Amino acid sequence: MTRVPQHSRRAALTLPALLTASAAVSRLPRASAESGRWSAARAHAWYQGQGWLVGANYITSTAVNQLEMFQASTFDRRRIDSELLLASRIGLNTVRVFLHDQLWAQDRNGFSRRLAQFVTIAARHGIRPLFVLFDSCWDPLPELGRQHPPRPGVHNSGWVQGPGARYIADPRYRHVLRDYVTGVLRQFRNDERVLGWDLWNEPDNPAKQYRAVERRDKVERVAELLPQVFRWAREVAPAQPLTSGVWDGEWADPARRNTINRIQLDNSDVITFHNYGDPSEFEARIAELQPLGRPIVCTEYLARNLGSTVEGVLPVARRRNVGAYNWGLIAGKTQTRLPWDSWDRPYTSPPDVWFHDILRSDGQPYRDSEVRTIRWLTGRVGPT
Repeated sequence: MTRVPQHSRRAALTLPALLTASAAVSRLPRASAESGRWSAARAHAWYQGQGWLVGANYITSTAVNQLEMFQASTFDRRRIDSELLLASRIGLNTVRVFLHDQLWAQDRNGFSRRLAQFVTIAARHGIRPLFVLFDSCWDPLPELGRQHPPRPGVHNSGWVQGPGARYIADPRYRHVLRDYVTGVLRQFRNDERVLGWDLWNEPDNPAKQYRAVERRDKVERVAELLPQVFRWAREVAPAQPLTSGVWDGEWADPARRNTINRIQLDNSDVITFHNYGDPSEFEARIAELQPLGRPIVCTEYLARNLGSTVEGVLPVARRRNVGAYNWGLIAGKTQTRLPWDSWDRPYTSPPDVWFHDILRSDGQPYRDSEVRTIRWLTGRVGPT
């Protein structure tokens, strides 16, 4: 999800009534190495039991963002069922799915029921979700309710951060964040149908194209909050691993890692990363992470015009025993078949080469060769 946009925007959010009670929380240190982090041996034992993980970042094709996917009025069980059936048929066994704290604050019971329905549908098709709890990408001012339509010709124009800029440092909201983390994890803490927990997507992504409304101190606030999120999750002691994927900076030399990367790498049970480069760059990034001695999964790849392709990257991942999730299953309202540069120059017609996404809106492959590659590498069929 690695790039970010500009917007002139709406009025500030107001806290729901349930948040008015005081909930000051003392600041925890930014340090890592939580007691309770899985040993490397436990992480490897878990990873060996999963088989090779091949998936996609998934949102229903009719949803513009996480809120629209999971709010009661737009949660679409039938579409999820049909789209995850397609995912299974092309050889995927997992999907990475983004949640949002405001869904919990709005209606935790209803949200929990919809999550349970999602997990049940996914399991029916042999798909296990990797749930993402927080995200620092794109719009810093999420709002519940009806979501605005996608901007014509613009990549991922409706995606929202969570927690948003108004809540990330609000002590009255901190208890909601903790309840959200522990509540969602407790619901599935021993559920084998859930693969794992990606606690925060690209925590230090600067959302430069939203600079007019982005917090200038976001990275500092995240550096304070991210270790707490790991602590809250450790309190639940789920049977699934915790992670947060590195996406930028240098990873090989501990002395040159930035603060956020250190927190992520020092606390994750399984190491995850993002890479949108060509196969040689992809393999070089794996090499940077291997000395950590833990299983490795790439939770975002696929940017065809940058050289990140299914046919190029996925065989490398298979050979290196690295799990891999491409960005985008079915072309839809997120418009992620359009490249990042569409934020500066909106497209008036589809690009000759799609950026993300594997399937067209009718469920047919964008490229037959990509689906053949996935099916071949996952053992579904032969190479042709």
